[in-house]
Order: sequence, then structure tokens, then C-alpha cells
Amino acid sequence: MSHVLWLIPLFPLAACVVIAALGSRWLQQKSHWPCLIGLGLAFFYSLVLLFEGHGTEVSAVGWDWITVGGVEVELLLQADSLTRALVCTVLLVSFLVALYSAGYMHGDPGYVRYFAEISLFVFAMTMLLLSGDFLLLYVFWEGVGLCSYLLIGYWFDRPSAAAAAKKAFLVNRIGDFGFLLGILLIWKTFGSLRYSDVFDNPTGVASESTLTLIALLLMLGAVGKSAQFPLHVWLPDAMEGPSPVSALIHAATMVTAGVYMIARCMPLFAAAPGALLVVAAIGGFTALLAAWMALGQYDLKRVLAYSTISQLGYMFLGLGAAAGSSSLATLAAVAAIFHLITHAFFKALLFLAAGSVMHAMGDVIDMREFSGLRRLLPQTNRLFLCGALALAGFIPFAGFWSKDEIFVAVMTATGEHYGVFFSVLYLMALLTAFMTAMYTFRAYFLTFFGPKRTPEAAGDDVHESPRIMLWPMIVLAVFSVAIGLVLGPTHWLMDYLVGEMPAGGSWNWAAAALSTLAAGGGIGVAWLWFGQGEPAGRTARIWRAIAGRSWKTPIAIEGTYQWFVVGPLSVIAVVCRYVDDYFVDGIVDLIGRSAAWVGELFRPVQNGVVQFYALAMLLGIAVLALAMTCRLVL
Repeated sequence: MSHVLWLIPLFPLAACVVIAALGSRWLQQKSHWPCLIGLGLAFFYSLVLLFEGHGTEVSAVGWDWITVGGVEVELLLQADSLTRALVCTVLLVSFLVALYSAGYMHGDPGYVRYFAEISLFVFAMTMLLLSGDFLLLYVFWEGVGLCSYLLIGYWFDRPSAAAAAKKAFLVNRIGDFGFLLGILLIWKTFGSLRYSDVFDNPTGVASESTLTLIALLLMLGAVGKSAQFPLHVWLPDAMEGPSPVSALIHAATMVTAGVYMIARCMPLFAAAPGALLVVAAIGGFTALLAAWMALGQYDLKRVLAYSTISQLGYMFLGLGAAAGSSSLATLAAVAAIFHLITHAFFKALLFLAAGSVMHAMGDVIDMREFSGLRRLLPQTNRLFLCGALALAGFIPFAGFWSKDEIFVAVMTATGEHYGVFFSVLYLMALLTAFMTAMYTFRAYFLTFFGPKRTPEAAGDDVHESPRIMLWPMIVLAVFSVAIGLVLGPTHWLMDYLVGEMPAGGSWNWAAAALSTLAAGGGIGVAWLWFGQGEPAGRTARIWRAIAGRSWKTPIAIEGTYQWFVVGPLSVIAVVCRYVDDYFVDGIVDLIGRSAAWVGELFRPVQNGVVQFYALAMLLGIAVLALAMTCRLVL
């Protein structure tokens, strides 16, 4: 079974190499085939890994990578139940997105480069999941960051896309710096970077304060990668990339890496409840803040982008619920991973459906320029509705079951330590659920209901997307409906990951009822206000007041960054530039000019006149003779 661990990432990497080597000359508009074959084979072997050897941890050691002092780092891959489930999810969603891309990106001048980068991205993500130690995790943590930079800036000739890619890269560097410091502190504290060595008995090796510092540093990396407040600002701008890229980054790959990392490191975080409180607070606040910012957006993809930030906040909140009691660690981690898996399917579906709308509307994505599309795009309408119901958490769609598990974990934590703290977070989560349903169905009603209206860019022949784009969305819609029913009531995921039902993990009717009421209320308000398009009269005045503040919130946050982060750093950069130009360069120039000045002193001696040289020789001989004479006399 260990050889399967190498085959899974090998196929996407091989696809990337083949496309890069042969694409421009031989494959061209067929460059999707190596990508699809590579991802398809990798997904097949991930299924083999998922169902064979369940309950056992599989590892594969390549070779000794780094030896520093007494610390040896091997190229180690390993897979437990958590890794198996997530690798399978990532590869299935990635394969469907790549298949959709073959239709969406057809004819694009960078077609070859696109599929090479997609293959490389999936390789980096699978290696991140399969890594058996922190150093390899960090390498591919940076790898997915690089690939996201390339894909967000895919249309690099557009200034907005180039700026968005640079912003994503630089903001993530802040979090990644903390992540690297955390890994170095692990190295110093445990003398090893292997998961098994670090997670075996952390409290027996390090004090709670040291473990808390390690957890907070690791969490800083997760905050950047998973776009949590205050490092969330890069994700909405990432919409500048192609819609399939948005589906891939926002659903199953890069942004989920932070959630996975905390779940993987739960033995460390469980030993540091203070850090888990920070995780829960940031997650709850981010979920509510992003839902609020999504309310006033008119760019359909930006609505979904803020939704991603909010749903990732839910996952952080679920993970942080483990601070209430050590017995909650398993329930909290499984709840967050459950929502990560369901979110991968319904959020990928929503982004691909938004891409289908853009495909029909001539790349226009502003909801003020089109409406009534359910008559023109009937299949996209139904597919978007499936994703919207799952995102809103409407029973029996997938989002209901996974979000309910997070609510159960937080509700259980209210009866443990820090009960008041988690009670406040639970109320925030309920309010977020209401707002999620409201902004999701506002987007749905504005796009697909109301009078039939299309922009000029769409032309006269508005038609449904081709089958190569529809079929991946249909598969994702099936999972958005069915996966919650398969994994939720049966507790199959809980059994698969841990083999037993932890305390507080049974069905909670109160949590289910409250979340259902919140979702239903949000959908109802959205229908009353936006069922026939933009509201009018008194409702319009109320909505303009809400939407105006919602619209200004991200602008205010960006302004805060300009004042307190970008501005001071710009001043420091200017100071450093002048120090470099005038002080450092001045010292270097002085050294160089000193040699020139010394040369100028001796330059007259080398004037090229033979008589002068002869006179100098005679004078030298005379001085030497005089000196010898004086020495003899004396």
C-alpha cells in the first residue's frame, strides 16, 4: 500500500511535466488530456487508499533529506483516516474542475499554461496532505501559495489580475512567517519535525506556555492561508482569476489547508486551550463579518468569495470548540472536517455555476446587468439552486448536516469551561446562518428571477453552457445533495475518522431546529425583498441603509490596512531606500574613490617620459648610495 502514496502525487506532477514539455508544440488545445488522465488516475488510487487498509496508518519513506546536528529529516509520506478522506475529496473536485475548464477555457491563448499550472497545483496540494513531517508540509504549503499566485494572475496582462496575485502572495507571506517560526520552535522543543514524534506526548515534553506559543504561531499561518480576519483581504480580489480557478482555490485546495493543518495538529492545540480560544474567536468573528460584507455585493463571484471566508470561519469556530473540554477535541475536529468536505462540493458547484452565467453573459458578472436567467439558463438555474440550498444549510442538503455538527460542538462547549464565551459565539453563529441564507438567495433571486434582462456583451444568442461544463456541475450537485445524507445521519465520517462516537456527538434536535429556523428565515427575507428584483418603496430604503454599510465595510478595512500596515511599511521602505542609496552606497563609493585618490597621488610618477624615469633611477641610486655610506661611516 505504501507505493500508492507515491503514485497519487506522481500522476499530477507527470501531467504537468508532459504539458509543459509538449503542450506548446504538440498538444495545444488538447492540453487538458494529460491533466484529466493524471488527475483521474490519482483519484482512482485515492479511492484504493480510502477503502483498503482502513484503520491503519500507511507511511512511505523516500530518502534522508536533511541532516542538521542530531536532527534528521526524511522525505516521508503518510496517510491516516483524515488524510485519506481529504485526498479523495481534493482529487475528485479537482478532476471535475479540470473537466469543466476544458470547455470554459477553450480557445484561450494560455490554454497550455493553464492546465500545466492546474496539474502543478493539485500535485502541491496532495503532497501537503500526504506530508509526514512539518518541514515537508511547509515546502508544499508554500507550493500551493506559488501556484495560487500563478493562477490568480493567469491573465497577467490585466493590471487588476496582476495586482490581485501580488496581493495574495504578499498577505500570505505574513501568515507564513509565523508558520515558519512555529515549525522552528517545534524543532527546538521536540528535537524532531515528524508528526508522530511531536503529537505522541506533547505535554510530557513542553510546558503549556510553550505549546500555546507554538499553536498560536501555527495558527497565524492558518489565518493567512484560510483567509481569516485580519488576513482575509486577499481572497475577494482572487476573483480576478478564471472562474474554475476560483472554484478550485475556494472549494477544496488552498484555503482549506489552514483548517486541515489545525485539525492535523489537534493534539498540540488540545494541550493549549488558550490558543483554541483564539481560534474560536477569530473563526466566529470572521464568519459573521464576512457574511455581513457579502450582503451588499453585486459581483456574483465576490458574494461567493465572502461566503468562502465566512464558511471557513465556521470551520475555525468548530475547531476552537475543543477549548471547552478535552473530550470535545475529537467532535470539534470531525465537525470542522465534515464541513470542509461538504463545502468543497457545494462551493465548487456555485463557482462553476457562476462561471456558466459569465460564459452566457459575455463575462459580465455584475448582478445589476442581468436578471430572469432561469428562462435562458434553466439547467444552470437548477444547479445553482442546489448549491445555494446546501450553502444556506437547508435540510436535507449537505450544508445542513455539516454545519449542524459545528453547532452541536459549540453548543456542547457552552456547558463546559468558558460557557459564556461559547454562548456568545453560538449566537453569532446563528446570526451568521441567517445572513448566509439571505445573501445566498439574494444573489440567486437577483440572477435568476425578475424580468428577463441581459447585457449587451451577451449578444442576441444567449444559450446554456455545453455539456462538458454541465456534467461536472451535475456531479457536484449530486454530492451537494447526497453526501450530507450519507455522512450525516449515519455518522459514517465519524466512524471512519475515529471509530467511535465522542461525547456530545449524538443528534441534537435543538441545534438542528435553531439552524433550520435561521436558514428558513434568511431565505424568506431574501424572497420578500428580492424575489422580484431590487426592492422598492420602504423596503428599498431599509435595504439601501444595510447594503451601503455592508459595501463600505471592506473599503473601511482596506483603508485601515493602508493607514496602519501599508502606510508605515511604505515609510520604512522609503527610509531603507535612502539609507541604501546614500549611506550604504556612499560607504561603498568612498572605498572605491579612495583607491582612485591614492592612484592620483602616484599617477605623476608614471608619466611616460623616458628621461624622467632615468632621472628617477639615478636619484634612487644616489639615495641608496648615500644611505649605505652613512651606515658605513656610522
